Amino acid sequence: MSPDLTVDIDDGVAVLTLSRPQHRNAYTADMGRLLSAAYRDCDARDDIRAIVLTGAGDCFCVGADLSVGSEPFDATGADFTASPIDPPAFELSTPVIAAVNGHAIGIGLTIALQADFRILAADSKYAVPQVRRGVVPDCMSHWTLIHLAGVAAATEVLLTGRTFTAREALELKIATRIADNGAVLDEAMTLARDFAENVAPTSAALTKRLLWDTTIRGYTPRQVAERETEMHHQVMGSPDAAEGVAAFRERRRPRWTGAPARD
Repeated sequence: MSPDLTVDIDDGVAVLTLSRPQHRNAYTADMGRLLSAAYRDCDARDDIRAIVLTGAGDCFCVGADLSVGSEPFDATGADFTASPIDPPAFELSTPVIAAVNGHAIGIGLTIALQADFRILAADSKYAVPQVRRGVVPDCMSHWTLIHLAGVAAATEVLLTGRTFTAREALELKIATRIADNGAVLDEAMTLARDFAENVAPTSAALTKRLLWDTTIRGYTPRQVAERETEMHHQVMGSPDAAEGVAAFRERRRPRWTGAPARD
């Protein structure tokens, strides 16, 4: 799409790479627009079963590009939004894996918090330091962090703005898992290919939606039961439901035909 964001698609997996390695993938408004467009385009394709978001070089994203002086935090216009990634990853039907292959600071981390999975590099640094820069956290992080880790962890990360390690991120339930820096993308690709090969795409889309909507809409257990029943009515008796059982019995990989983007 652009030198600032590359898109590679292979065997059902789209790899989106923040690609300003000479600037440690520092975030720009153009990068945000490109990522938003890539999310929309990938989610509209039924041949893409999983999305991996990563960074070029040895950093994921070190936050807003401060090389232009105070410009990133200048007074805002009427069109400013603190949530420039639209749609956020959690609104997609396609599973999104953040392969956080190095330092993730500020918006670099808050973008990753919107993903379904976060694999963090073991020997890198993480922070949402906006309160130490005279601004406030962004990308819906006041909601995503509470959703992922609870109020106590969100307060620890957002209100102090301090830097923490991957091990602390795992303990705070921010990281799904951690891996050696050079192995993060491989770990993410293994997970993504498992989605592409073994998980029914319609089932994944419905399950992801209910997982996030339960928090977004505040569903009660009974409301969740109602939604699960509605979803079962949608998929039971479908070709993929039959194929899932047949593939299990025949000990082979399933051949899914469901198309959530189309249907």
